[in-house]
Amino acid sequence: MTTTRTWRGYVFIAASLDGYIARHGGDIEWLTDPPKNPDHAPGHDGPNPPPGYEAFMDAVDHLVMGRGTYEKVLTFESWPYPKPVIVLSTTLPAGQDERITVTRTIGQTLQLLAQRDSRGVYVDGGQVIQAFLRHDLIDEITLARAPVLLGDGLPLFGSLEHDIRLTHTGTLTTDSGMTSSHYIIQR
Repeated sequence: MTTTRTWRGYVFIAASLDGYIARHGGDIEWLTDPPKNPDHAPGHDGPNPPPGYEAFMDAVDHLVMGRGTYEKVLTFESWPYPKPVIVLSTTLPAGQDERITVTRTIGQTLQLLAQRDSRGVYVDGGQVIQAFLRHDLIDEITLARAPVLLGDGLPLFGSLEHDIRLTHTGTLTTDSGMTSSHYIIQR
């Protein structure tokens, strides 16, 4: 799908060291409630560290996620997004949640983003990220790696028709052992 777009696509996500964003069934306790480990190396910023979540959110005006991510967010204590959310789903009924707009296809999503004059789009959820990568709609990726191996689960990245080369711009680590790196897609 070739498209002229005026927005940049951003990914900001965490995964296990072996590349899973959740266990089968959506469990992310390994990420949200990891065991305490005082033996991690002290956190530190490398040169040009990636932005934190708040700075990242300041750069976007829309979120696009899949149904699975949306349903996971519904289990949180409160709605975490101050920006318009588009849920890409072929089965979710439209109009049942005023906080979201449901689209059925990537093409429909792109039309909506163009109509809304979007400039920065936060793309979230494994299947949606994979689809946006296949359609060359991602420009930057900030990936935090958690110090855990799950062995199985929902993968962040799937198969691609060709290599996607990235430019690494910076990394930081936290006291909890997370390593966060920022990449720009090479074109």
